[in-house]
Amino acid sequence: MPFEACRRERVFSHIMAIPKRNANPENVVAGARTFLTTSSTAGRRRLLQSDHSARLFIRVLYNCRTQGKFRLHEFVVMPDHFHVLLTIDTGMTIERAVQLIKGGFSFRAGRELGMRSPVWQKGFSDRRITGVDEFERIRNYIHKNPVKQLLVKEAPQYPYSSAHYGFELDPAPVYLNPKLIAAVFRAAKSLPDKASRDAFFHAVSKAG
Repeated sequence: MPFEACRRERVFSHIMAIPKRNANPENVVAGARTFLTTSSTAGRRRLLQSDHSARLFIRVLYNCRTQGKFRLHEFVVMPDHFHVLLTIDTGMTIERAVQLIKGGFSFRAGRELGMRSPVWQKGFSDRRITGVDEFERIRNYIHKNPVKQLLVKEAPQYPYSSAHYGFELDPAPVYLNPKLIAAVFRAAKSLPDKASRDAFFHAVSKAG
């Protein structure tokens, strides 16, 4: 097996390992893990259709990001649901991350907009993203949501989506970013010996 392929398999197998789901979701912890998360409003009411509510949701997302709860890659706020593509790190579960988003919005919407509970349907859906191609497909899916719903003609026209100009987003984790993967292996080739390369790859895998 070529050097790059062999090392890629060994290095990224650790950070892409899928943890088993325990009875207690708070026990679901691992290294860096990337998810598409989706949740709908209670009764599919169009609670997110106003500019005030959609922008409040986005502020909640970015507050969580600023606090280091997750890395934010893409999002779209639709009138009755949302999609968020994010990465969580060790010590955080996807259940907790979504709870922070939904609970944070419910609290602030009640206080600032007078929105009454329940705001959200119970639960949420999540999809673990483990490949570069899958990451790009999900990214495009999120961008095209408003277009498919005939809310806009072009994805960048929708103001409540990461496709719109001006939102600061986090890059994909190393194992889902082809440019970073290529850079990692170029850097590894320049190292003088196997011990140095092993230490380098270990540091990359820990960084996620």
